[in-house]
Amino acid sequence: MASNRPGPEAPSIPAQREHAHEPEPASFAYGAYRADEGPWEEWNPTEDSVAPVRGRHRVAKQRGGLARSSTVLGVGVMAAVGAGGMASANTGKPPVSISMPDLPSVGSLFQDGSGDDRPAEAAAATTLSTVAVASDAGQDSADAGEVLRNRIMAQAEQQQGQADSKATAAALAAAEKQTAQAAAQAEQEAAAQAAAAKEKAEAEAEKAEAEAKKAAEKKRLAELARQYALPTSSYTITSTFGQAGSMWSSGHHTGLDFAAPTGTLIKAVHSGTITEAGWAGAYGYRTILTLDDGTELWFCHQSSINVTAGQKVGTGEVIGRVGATGNVTGPHLHLEVHPGGAPTGIDPMAWLRDKGLTP
Repeated sequence: MASNRPGPEAPSIPAQREHAHEPEPASFAYGAYRADEGPWEEWNPTEDSVAPVRGRHRVAKQRGGLARSSTVLGVGVMAAVGAGGMASANTGKPPVSISMPDLPSVGSLFQDGSGDDRPAEAAAATTLSTVAVASDAGQDSADAGEVLRNRIMAQAEQQQGQADSKATAAALAAAEKQTAQAAAQAEQEAAAQAAAAKEKAEAEAEKAEAEAKKAAEKKRLAELARQYALPTSSYTITSTFGQAGSMWSSGHHTGLDFAAPTGTLIKAVHSGTITEAGWAGAYGYRTILTLDDGTELWFCHQSSINVTAGQKVGTGEVIGRVGATGNVTGPHLHLEVHPGGAPTGIDPMAWLRDKGLTP
């Protein structure tokens, strides 16, 4: 091998060795300059001085320096792959495949002839096989962990889904129950309101009907009042119908007494026909007026009679005068009402009021 021209010699420091058989110290070391190192010849290869090298060549081992590069490379690759597998197992991510170039001549470049004399290719293959086994183990462990994790997550999701379904069903049931209760309450309130409205409407209708009847009756009485008239004026009611007493032969009063001074005019209550006019015993002078419906009106105890039997009279026409004839204690008009000519009379007060008159 050619070399450049030798440079100037460096100062030489004699080595201090105790024994002559000890090898010379390594020509390369890290750190500061040591007295027991060197001197050595500096080699500066150039393009002209270095001839192309064919085939394999060796580089002299420098004792005390770096270890075999193939071993370092294998250990580094194993550490990198192992770290990647551990990271994949821990993080749950799939392992990253590492592609190594084929280096058939790396071992020959750094082989020094001592220690393991196996070719570099075999060492590299062994190292890569170890890495592959470690990677496969890490991959299997990662796959098993991923499967377990996925299974646990699936079970958790299933349980969460069941819990959510139960909660949703319970919420729906509660909502339906609340809706049913609200609907029932609304229906009850609506029914109560409808009943109250119906009662109010019925009450208003009854009130309106009563008012209408009252108005109609008032109108009817007003019309009747124009057709009927009280039998006398300037009077006082002294005895009513049904009043008990020994003065009456039947034991009770059978008519309505209008006490008034003798000679007070007696008028026809309604239009009709005079069917009787004359003396009647205990009734004194009596006049009977028969109406068109057959009702008989008896006017008793008169002092005088102004009509005759068979005479037609109208409402308010004078038919006699108040007197004290017959069985009496004083001057008055005794009025009796006999519907249909019945021998027993009815209350004259009620009959007059039914005709729109108020005695």
